[in-house]
Amino acid sequence: MDQQKQIHKWLREVIKDDAERVFNVQSSVYSGCVASLSGRTPNQYKTLTKTILPRVALYKALKADEKLSGSAYELIHRYMIEVIGMQKHKSTAVLEIIPGFYSIYSRSFLKIMRTTDLQKSTQEEGKDYYNITITDCLWYNACKEFGCPELCPAFCDVDDVTYGNLRKLGFTRTQTLGKGGECCDFHFYRK
Repeated sequence: MDQQKQIHKWLREVIKDDAERVFNVQSSVYSGCVASLSGRTPNQYKTLTKTILPRVALYKALKADEKLSGSAYELIHRYMIEVIGMQKHKSTAVLEIIPGFYSIYSRSFLKIMRTTDLQKSTQEEGKDYYNITITDCLWYNACKEFGCPELCPAFCDVDDVTYGNLRKLGFTRTQTLGKGGECCDFHFYRK
């Protein structure tokens, strides 16, 4: 589902009477954020416009709302965990039924991380584990650039939901850029 439609649907379900007002502000903020983008690769532009900026705009709209500003972070965090995190978790969990899931998933994940322009990272791998250390992150940079660095931990928490409680893939992390760490230190391992 398109991110804007998903946000609109969620707002109608969660904040009901205030949904249209917040969504109208969110849409306006989102348009302004997109219009300000320049100097991005096509991949960065796509990720920003389809994934990151709709959520940044939702947070900013909630923060600007006189009635909801006090619960803005709580609401956006709820959206990120209950909607985004759970969708990503379910899709990853479904993949676990594929024979050789761990090997396929780890090779794919590492290939993406080695070639993406969304983060700068180093990778390390062994027979039953792989580590990704991210030192520059588009999500973290976008939150700072658009004036809401405090939002980034909600993006980080989505990873915990996405990779938590999987049967064949374990996940740990001790720090993230978004939570004040020097890096994001992803550790994945075969269960």
